[in-house]
Amino acid sequence: MSDANSALEQKWAQEEANKAPLQKAYEKVGNKKTDEEKLNPEKLSSDLLNQLPEPTGWRILILPYRGQARTEGGIYLTEKTVERQQIATVLGYVLKTGELAYQDENKFPTGPWCEAGDWVLFGRYAGSRFEIEGGEVKILNDDEIIAKVTDPEAILHNY
Repeated sequence: MSDANSALEQKWAQEEANKAPLQKAYEKVGNKKTDEEKLNPEKLSSDLLNQLPEPTGWRILILPYRGQARTEGGIYLTEKTVERQQIATVLGYVLKTGELAYQDENKFPTGPWCEAGDWVLFGRYAGSRFEIEGGEVKILNDDEIIAKVTDPEAILHNY
């Protein structure tokens, strides 16, 4: 029995090692393999951030919120459905800001609306999105941020 457990643990360790750097920033909420994954911003390595493009000018690089892979009733959603939810989301994690973001004192007299490390809301069709290994990111203009959010789980994600 221990050989079977050991082989299974080795397989899971190999799967973890083969994950894209962005996927490694998500961690399980529970102990089961089927439990939900949630973004842990502390796991966003500097190597990963260095691989991402630097937003130019007044732009902001956002990692869209990835919804749960299971409904409240316990039904598991396909990976494609979860990807569609991520595309449709209006919530994201600020990864980087351009050097001119929030520098216009006429437009932002009270200072920056957000900074790297904040969860923010933005318009559904705001910005440009593009794929990276392990997920998708968006680039938005600094004035497309609608609000800062303290707890991304508190926002209802209905699509």
